[in-house]
Formats: sequence, C-alpha cells, structure tokens
Amino acid sequence: VKRSLLTGIAGIDLCYPIGKGQRQLIIGDKKTGKTQIALDAIVNQKGKNVLCIYVAIGKTKKNVKEVYQNLMARGAMEHTIIMAAFNDEMPPVLFLTPYVAATIAENYMMEGRDVLLVIDDLKRHATVHREISLLAGMVPGREAYPPDVFYIHSRLLERGCQHRTGGSITILPIVETKGGDITGYIPTNIISITDGQIYLYRFIDNGEEEEPGLENIEEDEEFDRVSAIFNEWLDTQDFGDIDLDALDDLED
Repeated sequence: VKRSLLTGIAGIDLCYPIGKGQRQLIIGDKKTGKTQIALDAIVNQKGKNVLCIYVAIGKTKKNVKEVYQNLMARGAMEHTIIMAAFNDEMPPVLFLTPYVAATIAENYMMEGRDVLLVIDDLKRHATVHREISLLAGMVPGREAYPPDVFYIHSRLLERGCQHRTGGSITILPIVETKGGDITGYIPTNIISITDGQIYLYRFIDNGEEEEPGLENIEEDEEFDRVSAIFNEWLDTQDFGDIDLDALDDLED
C-alpha cells in the first residue's frame, strides 16, 4: 500500500492517511457524521479515475434519496454507483447486496481500476444475518448471532486489496454503536478485520453536548497500523516545502 486515497478531510489525510487497498472502519454513534465522512471521500475522488460504490443496507428511501441528492449536488454521481437494499426489502436481499457490490468492485479492479467501496452499515447487515440464521434453525452464539458471523464479514472485507493488475479496492465499512460502546460483539469483530479505525463520538461536558468529531488521539498512540506504515513511506518522499502556517486553523 503506497498510493494514498485522499478523503478531502485534512485531519485524516495529514495525520492518518488512507492508502488505496486499505480497509478503514468508520465507527461511532448515530448522528456523529459517519456517512458524511464517507460521502466527502466519494466527492473528493472526482477527476481521479476512482470508481465509487456506495452500499446502503436497511436504510429508508428518504435516507438514500438524501445521499443521492448530496452526491448529485456536488457533482459526484458521474463516478459513483449507489446500491441500496431498503429497510422494507426481504432479508436475503439485505444480506446479499454488499457481496454483489464487492463483486462489481472486483470486476473493475481486475481491469486495473481503483475502486472505493462504502458499506453503510455492517451492524445492520449482521442483524439481518442473525435473523436469517435463527429462522433457519442455526445454533445461536453470543448475543444470539450465529457462529459464522465473523466469517461472513471477513470474507467481504478481505476483498479490499492492492491487486497486481494495478487496480485496487479500498473499503470504508461503517458500524453504528450505542452509547459510544465499541466493545460489542460486532464492533470488535470488524475492528479486528479492518486495518484501521476512525472513531467518531459526542463529547458531553457539564451537561452540554458538543458537536460530533474525531476522537482525540495522542501523537504517539498506535491507532492505525496500515497508516503508520504508509506514514513511514511518506517520510522517505520529497514533496517540497509545506506551508505549516496554512494549517493553523485546522483545530477550529
């Protein structure tokens, strides 16, 4: 992984860059901006010969329409495919939709294209798999999920890679948590499968809720193993002089 996939978000691209072929989890509570980060990444691929596929699992038609209008207004639909399995679809449709999207992404990758695949979200996908498995009589495990729930997500996410054809699949899976708890069964499974995580949260201080944002990460904390390797490679490159004064207002 040596080529960067710029999201257009300075806090991510400068501190924890995502490489093409990487699997970067976006995790956080509801209404913390998870989907917006993914949409910003899609919009930022305009003119870069990157095909983007947005997969909506269990979303309402209103939600998907808002995503479409957002991308259309920002000129991103020219390089984007939206695949939606709505909340009123049959469970098998909800379950198979991300695999179909990954197969389409693989086809373009084999042709030497770079693909960005956004899956929104895998927690809903796991819930659908649990529903199908219980109805099929499978033995329930932890939190009533079937024993193969880790496998069904690993075989999906491990399609993300840098292929020898020159193409790549970069995957941004999204997982919704409750109460900021990332220690649940599904979140920890997907954290162990992905290469790195972007954790969004709402910080409450003295009873006042602040705006959602990226978690504060200590400078020396190992947060993303692939980004760490990619940063080491960046340190060996000469990009000329960078005006650090232009970055003074990033914290604002």
